[in-house]
Amino acid sequence: MDRRAALIVHEVKKAVIGKDTVVKKILVAILAGGHVLLEDRPGVGKTTLALAFSRALSLDYKRLQFTPEIMPADVVGFSVYDREEKRLEYHPGAVLCNLFLADEINRASSKTQSALLEAMEEGQVTVDGVIHRIPKPFTVIATQNPAGSAGTQLLPESQVDRFLIRLSMGYPAFQDEVAILKSRQGQSPLDSVQRAASAADLREMQSQAEQVYVADEIYQYMALLAGATRQNPMIRTGVSPRGTLALARMSRAAAWMEGRDYVVPEDVQSVFFDVLEHRIVPGFQAKLNQMGTRELLEQVLNSVPAPRLI
Repeated sequence: MDRRAALIVHEVKKAVIGKDTVVKKILVAILAGGHVLLEDRPGVGKTTLALAFSRALSLDYKRLQFTPEIMPADVVGFSVYDREEKRLEYHPGAVLCNLFLADEINRASSKTQSALLEAMEEGQVTVDGVIHRIPKPFTVIATQNPAGSAGTQLLPESQVDRFLIRLSMGYPAFQDEVAILKSRQGQSPLDSVQRAASAADLREMQSQAEQVYVADEIYQYMALLAGATRQNPMIRTGVSPRGTLALARMSRAAAWMEGRDYVVPEDVQSVFFDVLEHRIVPGFQAKLNQMGTRELLEQVLNSVPAPRLI
């Protein structure tokens, strides 16, 4: 693993115990310039995870608890008329930061959820016809409770598609939970997280990850995988071109994390499920056979042979 990336992971792991794979994948998503959707039960450490990353990366961090009462202006900001200056004065919303935690995003109204779309896709917000740029680097980590939980509603497919990856932390293993209990004695584990990189360092790492070489055979492999999701009779809605682009971005960042300046098929396979699982919709036949999105994607991955690079 790249030395700088390993140092960041080391610091985050001080506060997030037993979730090494999740920590690494979130860092890959941040390096790819994308946003992360964490779907899990309350209390498993999602907020702690976001805070640990903000401290390890020295990022300006803001958190907004999404409830039915939250308005779009709380997210993107609002303008107030200044009588003395005779102009509208902009008051920034919570999303104008480097790392934004949208907590329990699927409890808010659709109108409020959609307020995030422009910020996530274009790195800006528009209020009263005026564009306000969001500082770079910019990452949204959104959490949502599982579908069917009290007070929740499904996110629109168009919004879910904006997230580069979807992850689940899950409950800790027995020994990890014991370690969590010990770590809370007398202090917060977040206090031990030290700065491992600056915002400028992160922008440089993102630029390097973006320049990682992808051979034509790898591009064709990604396109074949995406096409296979659209042709599978068990899948009602396959991966969009945005999803294929997301797979390429994550694969480059994964390769950079491993210290390489080129992508191999294993990089694509390592991020395949995280990037595409929330982008496909199972068909009626899959539901009859009780097949989930993971099983469908396993079929797709096994049906497309990986290229052999020389």
